[in-house]
Amino acid sequence: MRRGLYFCASMGHKKLIRFEAIKGFPNVLQYPTGMAGQWADFFQNNHPLTLELACGKGEYTVGLARMHPQRNFIGIDIKGNRLYVGAKQCLAEKLDNAAFLRTHIDKITDYFAPGEVEEVWLTFPDPQLRISRSKKRLTHPRFLRLYQQILVPGGYIHLKTDSPRLYGFTKRVIEMCGLELITDCDDLYALGEGASAELKIKTHYEGLDIAHSQRIHYLCFRLPQTPIPAIDKELQELIKLHEADQTEGGS
Repeated sequence: MRRGLYFCASMGHKKLIRFEAIKGFPNVLQYPTGMAGQWADFFQNNHPLTLELACGKGEYTVGLARMHPQRNFIGIDIKGNRLYVGAKQCLAEKLDNAAFLRTHIDKITDYFAPGEVEEVWLTFPDPQLRISRSKKRLTHPRFLRLYQQILVPGGYIHLKTDSPRLYGFTKRVIEMCGLELITDCDDLYALGEGASAELKIKTHYEGLDIAHSQRIHYLCFRLPQTPIPAIDKELQELIKLHEADQTEGGS
């Protein structure tokens, strides 16, 4: 029991150290104000901007920044102790085209102006398996409407997940909303060396294989310039019909 308490206390102390550290990191912004439309000034260039939402430790933000020095990347998450890992790595490698934003994703339109973002990556987001929490899935129409407000016309959304439930849900949303599906791969590992370098980046959660699916799903799609259809109620009914009897370990 004492050992468990010591472990918890140690972890709590570690988080406090990280929270304090990121206050001084020049590449971490916590709930900033007045940033919408100002990211070109922040990065001191007009390079295209990509977001990694629910970035966790920021493996994709770091990995993409390494691959594409002529693009800017921002990892967004509410967990400051996780952002610390990616932000520290970027500082160590002097990746000045990557930054991290601590905030809630449903507030994203407060931080980016219309057309300021070119791409959005959703890398192993919480699949929110409970039907009652399906509106919190990051590919739900209510989130797509937020992304639409900040993306350039024809901007891309990428989803990587080990959750068959989230993968199937997102395909249903794409179909019901009439979105343009660019790529659909239900097993990235099956591609082997045929997968692009971007898709070979591995996150901490991918390595855990929490869903026990032993496969990674990938979708790339684009949002229309017209409003996302109001299919939310119909979608919820379909979720109740198709997901009520499903079981899945989580992601």
